[in-house]
Amino acid sequence: MAAERVHAFGDDALGEHDAVALAELVRKGEVGPAELAAAAARRAQSVDGALNPVAHAAYHAPRLAAQRDAPLYGVPSFLKDNVNLRGLPTNQGSAAFRAGPARRTAGFADQFLSTGLQVLGKTRLPEFGLNASTEYAAADPVRNPWSTGHSAGASSGGSAALVAAGVVPIAHANDGGGSIRIPAAACGLVGLKPTRGRLVLNEDGRRLPIDLVTDGVLTRSVRDTAAFLAAAELHHRNTSLPPLGLVQGPGDKLRKIGLVLDSPVVASDAETRAEVEQVAARLEALGHTIDPVVLPFGAEFQRDFTLYWGYIAFVIAASGRLLLDRGFRAKELDGLTLGLRGIFTREWARIPGVLRRLRAVEAEYAGLFRTYDAILSPALAHTTPELGHLSPNVPFEELLRRLQDYVAFTPVNNVSGGPGIALPTGVTEAGLPLGVHLSAGHGQERTLLELAYALETEQPWRRIQG
Repeated sequence: MAAERVHAFGDDALGEHDAVALAELVRKGEVGPAELAAAAARRAQSVDGALNPVAHAAYHAPRLAAQRDAPLYGVPSFLKDNVNLRGLPTNQGSAAFRAGPARRTAGFADQFLSTGLQVLGKTRLPEFGLNASTEYAAADPVRNPWSTGHSAGASSGGSAALVAAGVVPIAHANDGGGSIRIPAAACGLVGLKPTRGRLVLNEDGRRLPIDLVTDGVLTRSVRDTAAFLAAAELHHRNTSLPPLGLVQGPGDKLRKIGLVLDSPVVASDAETRAEVEQVAARLEALGHTIDPVVLPFGAEFQRDFTLYWGYIAFVIAASGRLLLDRGFRAKELDGLTLGLRGIFTREWARIPGVLRRLRAVEAEYAGLFRTYDAILSPALAHTTPELGHLSPNVPFEELLRRLQDYVAFTPVNNVSGGPGIALPTGVTEAGLPLGVHLSAGHGQERTLLELAYALETEQPWRRIQG
């Protein structure tokens, strides 16, 4: 199909409001949850053929918790199709099995609903969230609303497409290697991966020797991300982390920020570097101190993360019949999953050393923030690729190289457990969103949100309908 820009914004109950504004309208009685859900369903149906973001629709019976005083009560949203919601299937983006309706709701999904968000369905992801683009071996990809010929990122690509296109203002995402922040950068959104344990632990992630997976949301405004985290904290607060509360704007404290332009293993492209440098200059103009820093996570970290990625693929292939469905067919997994499994089967003997080194990353990461309040870097090493560049049908060795050259910054936060946020600060020469990334110490989401507010206030994010 010819590349085009697609959005669903219009003159209905949703308008151009963010989630905070819609929740306020519901509290005032100016609009009801049912009216918002109906408008979101119409918007979803209007873009579904062009963008392919919805895995399972529940427009006829949205899920809405009973707490009318919840901060985001009545705001329409979607869950990603790798978290269980009772009565809906969880198919993990895979053609290797066909899931039946889930019998129970996952703990994080309960937390998500506790904020007052109503769930209209589930969004598409690449097979088991392993890819950085929401593409499939034998199905239509999720397309980027800014340019339908380009990737929407992954693994939370369906959620990103819905939020960027204006179907809903906020949607669930989760992140095991960048899967909140990658689609945020690709689709012009705010994507914060919280500290590990800030929210209810992901049920798949906590089964792993090192839990890489953290849940969160994708939004179009910093205040929506802040409002979600504050609302979620009312349901569950991890007392081992500093309380967050509601962050409402830029802070007064001037920060020392480390600047990274290239990862230790791959150089960023020219447009990406220029955007990070521009954001660094903006932060410096606001009074923050910017110092160049070299990250210590180089080629050995990349090799170790790749083998651990392969371990995850191996576990999926080996246990699918037991954990997912008796009809699970490992031979029908896509080329990326099978290729990663192959890495593990060849190099499994390295796993004890890999786990030891990856577990040490948490302390090494924390050490960076004894010097810096935050670290500014690219979100991704190059601009958003066209569809097909990261297809699971690309020969595996080439696909792996492409993924490593693209996703060069975000995995460190997953291994270390530290928070990171992607922000839609710029645009490419081709008119696509271009994001930067900020990291902070464990439990320091407030720092990230305050810096994000400062950047958004000083230069509001570009709008798809503008």
